[in-house]
Amino acid sequence: MNPYLLYLAVAGLFALLGYLAHDVISRRRMGSARERANVVLDEAYDNAERIKKEFAVQAKEEALQRQAEFEREVRETRIEIQQREQRILAKEELLDSRTAALESRERECNKNLQRLEDKQQQLVEREEDLRRVEIQQQKRLVQISGLSVAEARRLLLDQVRQTTQHEASLLAREIEEEARRTSEHRAKEIICHAMERYAAEQVSEAAVTFVPLPSDDVKGRVIGREGRNIRAFEAATGIEVIVDDTPEAIILSGFDPIRREVARLALTRLIADGRIHAARIEEAVDKAKIDVERTIREEGEQAALELDVHGLHDEEIKLLGRLKYRSSYGQNCLQHSKEVAYLAGVMAAELGENQKRARRAGLIHDIGKAIDRDIEGSHAEISRDIALKHNEHSDIVHAIEAHHEAVPAQSILAVLIQVADRLSAARPGARRDSLESYIKRLRKLEALADSFDGVSKSYAIQAGREIRVMVEPDTVNDEGTFALARDIAGRAKEELEFPGQIQITVIRETRAVDYAR
Repeated sequence: MNPYLLYLAVAGLFALLGYLAHDVISRRRMGSARERANVVLDEAYDNAERIKKEFAVQAKEEALQRQAEFEREVRETRIEIQQREQRILAKEELLDSRTAALESRERECNKNLQRLEDKQQQLVEREEDLRRVEIQQQKRLVQISGLSVAEARRLLLDQVRQTTQHEASLLAREIEEEARRTSEHRAKEIICHAMERYAAEQVSEAAVTFVPLPSDDVKGRVIGREGRNIRAFEAATGIEVIVDDTPEAIILSGFDPIRREVARLALTRLIADGRIHAARIEEAVDKAKIDVERTIREEGEQAALELDVHGLHDEEIKLLGRLKYRSSYGQNCLQHSKEVAYLAGVMAAELGENQKRARRAGLIHDIGKAIDRDIEGSHAEISRDIALKHNEHSDIVHAIEAHHEAVPAQSILAVLIQVADRLSAARPGARRDSLESYIKRLRKLEALADSFDGVSKSYAIQAGREIRVMVEPDTVNDEGTFALARDIAGRAKEELEFPGQIQITVIRETRAVDYAR
């Protein structure tokens, strides 16, 4: 047999066996795939049924929930409708009651109107009767007196005129006296009210300034070799430097307060820096001048801001700030100007005048004091010229030039500035001479109270506006305290001069003391 054919036969047999085996395996696989597909389909159907049931349950729950919400809204709507119906019914009842009341009032008004018409008719009839009686009386008077109606009327009018003129003159005199008393009392009230509403600290200026030192060793560096540093400092500042035995302090002496402030700042910085020589001194003085100029402007702006004064010229602001370093009789000029502005504004408000204009005039009334050492003339004239230069209102200019009565006051504003200026200068503690007179007045008040019999001790309090008098209980009884207070008030009014009023309080105290042993 041919081996080739045998080979082919064997190959065909193996191919047939392989095909048969593959067919069997494929059929088995298809069977298992069908089974798995059936399982998957069954699971899908089950899931679908479960999901369907869940959706059905959820839909039922949502339907029930919406139905419940709808029913709740329906109930609320019904309740609201019922409430509105009740309110409408109540309003209808109220309207019905008001309508009934109006109808009853209308009937009452008609009755009153009818009564008034009847009374009016009666008055007309009575007036006619009186006119007839008057004509008859006039005829009888003419027959009795022998005067005509015109002559009698003229005679009567002359008598009435004379009587009225006399009464009018008496009434005018009484009114004038009452107006004088009332105006004086009112003026005192306004002044006292303005003084009570303002309180400010008072700073006394002097011609020297003390500069503290960390130690006395610094004095040698300030003086320098052969006094070079101190001479350079005095030449740069124009202020005398006094180095004496005062412990840990150097005295700066000079009448120009601005230069003295520049010197103080410069020396303080030099001491803090430790490097004191001619070049450093000039640099420190230049910086101090810049700082002082900035402070001057800030002080002027702050003063205008505090008093609500707007629109001041830059030069006025600077001059106003320079008043911080100017004093008069120990009173700081900037503080004095602020006080005058405030007091004038308060009094203007009490009198119904322009407050802003009064504060503005009070703030700049002494602005000339900032440069009165460099320009000839009184500070009132210099202040007036500055105000004219910067186009201030004519009333303000007049008030400035008249605040020391150099010219007669011709406006209420000028009088207010005069009064405010005197109040600021004369209030207790403002100026050195005023302080002395203030203390004398308090002592005189206490001495007057002590002079009465039965007074053990008296104390003047509240800046002399009240005095409390302690009396001896054995000498003065309870009724006598009232008489004593009246007597002290009478003598104080006759013998003392004081602003406003003084309250006299008499205190009588009885103490019973015993000891238990």
